Amino acid sequence: MDYKYILEVEGLVKQYPEVRAVDDISFAIEPGICFGLLGPNGAGKTTSIEVIEGIVKPTQGKILYKGRSRTSTFHEEAGIQLQSTELPQFLTVKETLQMYRNLYRVKADMDYLVETCRLEDILKRDNRKISGGQKQRLLLAIALANDPDLVFLDEPTTGLDPQARRHLWDIVTRIQQGGKTIILTTHYMEEAEILCDRIAIMDHGKIIAMDSPESLLNRYTTGTTIVLESDVEQSFLDSMPCKWYRMQDHIEIQTESPDQCIQQLMQEGVTLSGMSVRSPNLEDLFLKLTGHDLRA
Repeated sequence: MDYKYILEVEGLVKQYPEVRAVDDISFAIEPGICFGLLGPNGAGKTTSIEVIEGIVKPTQGKILYKGRSRTSTFHEEAGIQLQSTELPQFLTVKETLQMYRNLYRVKADMDYLVETCRLEDILKRDNRKISGGQKQRLLLAIALANDPDLVFLDEPTTGLDPQARRHLWDIVTRIQQGGKTIILTTHYMEEAEILCDRIAIMDHGKIIAMDSPESLLNRYTTGTTIVLESDVEQSFLDSMPCKWYRMQDHIEIQTESPDQCIQQLMQEGVTLSGMSVRSPNLEDLFLKLTGHDLRA
């Protein structure tokens, strides 16, 4: 291997008439890791990877694959799972997978695809009669059909129930353990913490922080987060020596002195029913860096 990074992005910009969707981002990805682009809808994650994949032309910037400019062979060596894909109708899952494999010169082993993506029980089923989670597993198998070195997964678990989401997480982990490099976009902070070795947090087209999840949390967050389901007067919250955020259905207080904070809330007569206390996570980090909710 004569390259240090499997993918390098330098000064990438995508300008549309009304908005700069990607605003001068740069990063490099080592082989074999899961690299996450984390941010709310509209942050520029999908546009960024569509430019990198070659689906959309950049306004400016440089993209290197294995130390060189991308050539026509890039699409032979990269696997792509788009955010939304329509499957061919009137085919079974097995027929669909065979069809996509036949599009490539290099083909992944069929048994590997079926076993890795847990398709054994639905191979004979019509594409129109599979669940959302089963469809995502099939789309993931299609992305692996050419035995790619680099795999793009654009919000692969959006719309899935918690159980289906965790099943997909297990599959993504197995794929990475097999030596493949993964680029994952997501707006689920738990997904990024579990799957990603490194993350780039995006907001309004820019990368505002980048490192391993653990390093980012250690660098930017301290203290404890108190989550209140009951409403609290803004004037009282403003008087407390801590930061607080009003979400859609709860209030989050970030404090270095949780015992003192809870005592003040009790003295104010705030209902503590449903209150939870936790360590900082990527959601708290995003709040601190941007002032708004990751899920907004």
